[in-house]
Amino acid sequence: MFLTRIFYGIEFFVVLVVEIIKAVLDTSASCLKGEVDPVVLEIRPDLKRPVSLAILSNTITLTPGTITIDMNQEDRVLTVSALTPRSTEDIIPLEPYIKKMLE
Repeated sequence: MFLTRIFYGIEFFVVLVVEIIKAVLDTSASCLKGEVDPVVLEIRPDLKRPVSLAILSNTITLTPGTITIDMNQEDRVLTVSALTPRSTEDIIPLEPYIKKMLE
């Protein structure tokens, strides 16, 4: 059990680095083209533990172009600001990895 969580942690880290690189390229292209249209979204992830929600919140803030404004742990709601309109799946692609790793 412990070894599988370590494997999922390594997988999470690799995917996080890839997502950060993709977000850097996407945000840079949007800014250079002048296609910036900031939006604020409320996201309800399918995570139950507060630590999982906190890690997801931090990964959103780590990726360029998005920032977590507020985290309501009781209702499990994240308020996120994004530079361009995006779908929820584009903002939280790491949720399944966090779920496998911690839940």
